[in-house]
Amino acid sequence: MKVIETPLNGLYILEPKIHGDSRGFLFESYRDSLVSELLGESTPFVQDNYSHSCQNVLRGMHFQQVNPQGKLVHCLAGEVFDAVVDLRRDSVTYGQSFFVSLTAESHRQLLIPKGFAHGFCVISDYAIVHYKCTAYYESDQQAGVLWSDEDLGIDWPVSDPILSPKDQALPLLKDLSL
Repeated sequence: MKVIETPLNGLYILEPKIHGDSRGFLFESYRDSLVSELLGESTPFVQDNYSHSCQNVLRGMHFQQVNPQGKLVHCLAGEVFDAVVDLRRDSVTYGQSFFVSLTAESHRQLLIPKGFAHGFCVISDYAIVHYKCTAYYESDQQAGVLWSDEDLGIDWPVSDPILSPKDQALPLLKDLSL
């Protein structure tokens, strides 16, 4: 698996080696020893999430305040514009964002360490996104940052996305108490 470093500390793109022929293809989608080495700790994933969304749906920017979740995000069908923001106050890249296109064709994955806000917007007609999490979802600990906050510096590919009521009411980064 090829590891691609990003400008944000601890955030990686993982690009699997595809073994294909006339029958189809096979690739290794996860290797614990690699993920643990990259994150500097053993990273047991305890929960898998699967989402199906239609075009222009934007989910994010979410994080969990207590028991933060590291994530390994993979687009299984379609294409998503995936974005993260470093919310780790002690990080040299605090407040900085990164975004990348994840497609079913590329099989690229985004390895997101604990302490990041995460979200994505569907570019294709629909998308199926799978992500592994290092901590269980706790609804009472869910928080987020408003997707359109100019301080995030995210150049979303849609100006009028389809949002949940919760995502429409998230605070700005400057108003978070982390």
